[in-house]
Amino acid sequence: MYEPIRTKSVHSTMAGTSDFPHRSREEELDIQLAGYLSALLAVTDELRAQAPSADLDAAADRLVAQVCRLRGGTPLRATPGAEHGDPVALHRRAHALAGRALVVAASRADTAVAILAAERMDAHTAALAADPRELTATG
Repeated sequence: MYEPIRTKSVHSTMAGTSDFPHRSREEELDIQLAGYLSALLAVTDELRAQAPSADLDAAADRLVAQVCRLRGGTPLRATPGAEHGDPVALHRRAHALAGRALVVAASRADTAVAILAAERMDAHTAALAADPRELTATG
């Protein structure tokens, strides 16, 4: 009634041979985590340019160390321009990035990055609470 299939399925021929490398889940999480930490480092550098502080300097150094550990190279760091962003918006962005990094770090059981991300979230929450413009914007 039906003629049998005489050629191999595309799926069966592709399953055994791979022309491109596949990454493991752990490698994908490492790449994602390094991306969030690099973005957090960029925002931290912007905040450091606006108001230099020892806390932000230490945070930037710790972020660089973790990105180097995850990706095996030093992250590219941009020099903030003369025109800086709104500090409230930068703190909100940094808080969100630290939160995303915390989620990924928890899923890959990276305690060092999870602690760093939680500390950065706390620091940016405190900075937002201390800014009088934030009180008028949310209240």
